[in-house]
Amino acid sequence: MHKPNEHPREVYFEFTAIGAAVKVAAIDAETGIEVVAMGPSSATQGQLEQLALQKLKARLAQKPV
Repeated sequence: MHKPNEHPREVYFEFTAIGAAVKVAAIDAETGIEVVAMGPSSATQGQLEQLALQKLKARLAQKPV
């Protein structure tokens, strides 16, 4: 999640199973901004992380950091 010559951002992920779905929270370590996404429990961890990461990138683009 970085531009060339920019230090990559650290992102924390938290997964919570809720029935047939999984809630994944993505938290930007630098700002503490958190977003939540939902996906099917059949999705891989990598797929869920990508979903949440894209949402976090969009959120960070809205607020100068």
